[in-house]
Amino acid sequence: MDIEAAVESIWQHTLRRSYFPAEWKGRLTIEQAYRVQLAILDRWVARGERLAGWKVGLTAPVIQKQFGMHEPVMGFLLESGHRESEAAFRHGDLIEPGFENELCLTIGTRLEGPAVTRAQARAAITTVQPAFEIIEGRGDFRADLTLSLTDDCQQKAFVTGPGSPLPAGWEPASTTVEVLVNGQRVDQAVGSEETGHPLGAVAWLAKKLAEFGRRLEPGHRIMSGSFTKQYPLARGDRIETRFTPFGAVRASFD
Repeated sequence: MDIEAAVESIWQHTLRRSYFPAEWKGRLTIEQAYRVQLAILDRWVARGERLAGWKVGLTAPVIQKQFGMHEPVMGFLLESGHRESEAAFRHGDLIEPGFENELCLTIGTRLEGPAVTRAQARAAITTVQPAFEIIEGRGDFRADLTLSLTDDCQQKAFVTGPGSPLPAGWEPASTTVEVLVNGQRVDQAVGSEETGHPLGAVAWLAKKLAEFGRRLEPGHRIMSGSFTKQYPLARGDRIETRFTPFGAVRASFD
């Protein structure tokens, strides 16, 4: 496989807002797809974008099994995709948009290497924020996971609420989420190992990045996996998710 050829082809498609190019369907391994993804990140940075951090997806073991994976997946966050709570998006600018309800974790010390632990991840976190990941259905995620990896795992934007320290001894079961769409509650959930552990996601991410010669740097923000299923977004939607004890995050889509 000529990875550079794949990078150039998929990059040109991306610039044209043409996604999941048919010529690469079923041709890439997971490892190759990550190499393409990271090379595309480097191209964005070369064009003046700034790396804000990373996202971790498929954190729930049951979802991993559904996709035939033995671990989560990763993508990158660009600073241009960051919005503060109460952000207003133009629905028409988005491709089949949806949202996920996550904690955004900011780290204050470098994490690198193949042996990063959950305890080290906990010690590195300086700030926790309630957050949405705004995703786009730019292609058939379920039909070709490797192409989704090259396309940054559906990532479009991320919205963050107020920041606070990670409470001592915090575990996912200490957090509940209430999801409201247009003022109506559509979901309520409690964190658990079955939905994926945010600190475990950080440790896994550091180890996965090490496979490609990369690392988590101070200031990187990590979208650590959704507490609920993914929800679609319709024009005019107002969304709010309340994370106990971290606060709420809101956005609108006109």
